[in-house]
Amino acid sequence: MSQEHHETEPEATRREAGYTESSRANRGWWDRNADEYQIEHGTFLGDDRFVWGPEGLDEVEAELLGPADDLKGADVLEIGAGAAQCSRWLAAQGARPVALDLSHRQLQHALRIGGAIPLVQADAGVLPFRDGSFDLACSAYGAIPFVADPVRVFREIHRVLRPGGRWVFSCTHPMRWAFPDEPGPEGLTVSSSYFDRVPYVEQDEAGDAVYVEHHRTLGDRVRDVVAGGFRLLDLVEPEWPAWNTQEWGGWSPLRGNLIPGSAIFVCARD
Repeated sequence: MSQEHHETEPEATRREAGYTESSRANRGWWDRNADEYQIEHGTFLGDDRFVWGPEGLDEVEAELLGPADDLKGADVLEIGAGAAQCSRWLAAQGARPVALDLSHRQLQHALRIGGAIPLVQADAGVLPFRDGSFDLACSAYGAIPFVADPVRVFREIHRVLRPGGRWVFSCTHPMRWAFPDEPGPEGLTVSSSYFDRVPYVEQDEAGDAVYVEHHRTLGDRVRDVVAGGFRLLDLVEPEWPAWNTQEWGGWSPLRGNLIPGSAIFVCARD
């Protein structure tokens, strides 16, 4: 991208954006913004902590992947791993994680932090693994909100999981789509239709997407899970804890005490 585009604020709009355009735009966005993201959120995420979202729900307490003892020796794929904080925690529990991300720069931060975690740069819709390679797959706010065809991704995850494998992912709660992405009182008033599935796109002066986020209703997400070959075991909507006083983008204690901010889908492969 040219220097002029770097200096010009992208235009926010709502328009269709397909799989390839979304993937290309979001790979570029995360490569450009990985440094700032890790500076801003790295302390909260930790180097080897498994946090499911801005509320701070920790896998240590939640055990959404199953009891800690079951992680020992398990082959685990983390999708949208970022700097591989979750994978590092999994390794500490005795699991054998692989951290996958679309962004090369995010994986460079994983190298910076360290740890003997295999790192793979790839698109979640085209996983470079053999069938039945993993016992578990997980994603903490990685990949799923940014892909135009989540069923394609789920089917790939289904393919690389062994029978009985668990797939757990978190994403922005679909209800939040109807509200402005603001942490204060202005973020408490419905401003758009919950049922409007047209993607949110930021584009440059040439009209090329530089960031894309896709909305699915709660029912859409459930149907996508089933279409991907999974059974939905649980749907967790974390409440905002009293200890968490931070604001993270549109997430905040004010909003978190009134409306859900995250949804965590616990799924199983038959």
